[in-house]
Amino acid sequence: MSLCIQRLTLQRVKSLGTPLAMLASLLLAGCAGDKSILDPAGQAARDVAMIWWVMLSFGTVVLVLVTAFWLYTFKRKEVTRTPAEERKIARRWIIGGGIVLPVASITALLTFGVPTGQRLLALPLGEPPEVIEVIGHQWWWEVRYPGAEGGEVVTANQLIMPAGEPVDFHVTGADVIHAFWVPRLGGKIDMIPGRVNKIRLEADEPAVFGAQCAEFCGAQHAQMQLYVEAVERDEYEAWLADRQIDELAALAENDQQHEPAREAFMTHCASCHRVAGLSSGGEGPDLSDLGSRTSLGAGIMAMEEGR
Repeated sequence: MSLCIQRLTLQRVKSLGTPLAMLASLLLAGCAGDKSILDPAGQAARDVAMIWWVMLSFGTVVLVLVTAFWLYTFKRKEVTRTPAEERKIARRWIIGGGIVLPVASITALLTFGVPTGQRLLALPLGEPPEVIEVIGHQWWWEVRYPGAEGGEVVTANQLIMPAGEPVDFHVTGADVIHAFWVPRLGGKIDMIPGRVNKIRLEADEPAVFGAQCAEFCGAQHAQMQLYVEAVERDEYEAWLADRQIDELAALAENDQQHEPAREAFMTHCASCHRVAGLSSGGEGPDLSDLGSRTSLGAGIMAMEEGR
């Protein structure tokens, strides 16, 4: 819906002139897209978006009122008052503007915000949700599926999750503080070395989302992107099965066609990069399913023939 509103608004603004249309395009650029908080795809994201709209509306009302009072001071006629009257008016402003208004505002925001934050916590459920571990590195993402049948599945710079059900993400940092953030699914959470933080997110239906490190982590911070895809449960199980270590190891052992490539990899890359069935290096991104990914280098370039 936000994309439709954006297009309709741009059509109206274009009639007012090119400069204004360009300005509107910049202002509305965040209304849609795979990283837009204003285009939620899960309940947690809708709650966060609602809080944003409430805060924006309240802040706009306060700005208008303060501006109106400020302009009023320039136009009002000077009135002579006694010191007692001046103190009485001052007390009203202090109590109303300095106590009542802030307390009411904070109470209203907490009423909206606390339940939303509560729903993002990985609290116990009747049936334990799927657990996916995400580890932030400079500057790539390590994703682990510890609950996969047949052995842990490891991948890098892509995250596949089941749609239509809650998923608990256990996140940490390997070197510096990073932040895990899938804008269309919910809030962000810090990835701190030596500590495991947890956040619960849910995608309403199968879709592809953009994710981004939201904590400055070094020179390539802006390029630290994560491909996130929510799929049906059956497709999710099939995806995990295709990446079982035993199956990948068997494929690697029986693959004689690419023997020169395997030798080159073992000579130059295996000490840093892991490929199931070939090497266990853990310093760099896991490359076991590199050919199935949509991008290279944590989203820096698209996966295309010839790259």
